Formats: sequence, C-alpha cells, structure tokens
Amino acid sequence: MRQFDLSPLYRSTVGFDRLFSLFDRLSDVENAAPSYPPYNIERTGENAYRITMAVAGFGEGDLNVEVKEGVLTVKGEKKDEAGAGREVLYRGIAGRAFERRFQLADYVEVRGAALENGLLHLDLVREIPESLKPRRIEIASGGEGKVTRINAAAA
Repeated sequence: MRQFDLSPLYRSTVGFDRLFSLFDRLSDVENAAPSYPPYNIERTGENAYRITMAVAGFGEGDLNVEVKEGVLTVKGEKKDEAGAGREVLYRGIAGRAFERRFQLADYVEVRGAALENGLLHLDLVREIPESLKPRRIEIASGGEGKVTRINAAAA
C-alpha cells in the first residue's frame, strides 16, 4: 500500500488530529497484520459460516479455542519435542506459537470445532432473536379499524 504523509494536514487544521491519527494507525495495521496461520471464511448457509485454518503439525492438545465478549480467539502452542530422540536438520513446517482473533458480529455463536487433516474447522451460526426478526403487519380493511378522535376542548 502507498504511504501517505499527513503531516502537512496536522499543521493546517485544528481539531482533526484524532481523525488523522486514525488514518495513520489504519495504514500501519495493514502492514503489521499477522499472516500465520492462513485461514478461509466461507458462508455455508443463509446464517451459517465456517472458518478454516491451516494448522499443520498442531494436535488437538496444542490448540485452544475460546469465545469471550464477542471475540473468537484461536491459540496454538506446540509442546517441545526435544526429548523424542530426533535431531531436526531442516525445519520447513511452521510450528511457531500463534494467536488469531476474530471479531464476531451480534448474535453469532460458535457451534463447534473439528481438526481434520491439518485443518481446524470452526462452525458459526447467526441466530437472530425472534423479537428482532422482521415481521409482516396485516392491514385491516376500511370498515374494521377504529378511529380515535382527540377532543379539541380537552386539549
């Protein structure tokens, strides 16, 4: 991404410092965003989603999935294999610890997690409460509805 220098705007405006600082932080976040482990987010139904993360080399005991205050956190930390009697000459399979966070939308719940062939699948469902779902209101025909009149003298 191109870098924009917003310093001239700091000198010529008053009261917009917070806005320009926000732009600076947004451009830095893109460069500092973690890229490990790679993941996909897919829609599997009208209100169903699946996050698939490539966690090759991690077992079920090495992964921790937690939801707290609308944030889904996936942590991975491999146990040390030093005592296995093997010497690794070249390590090409990433086994470093990671933490990946996903901000969940309102009414989204994690329904399950499964580890299969080095892929961690997280199934999500969005369940909107019945009171917030759109509903159809029937319109009464002309003679059935009552009209309430306000007495002008009482007002």
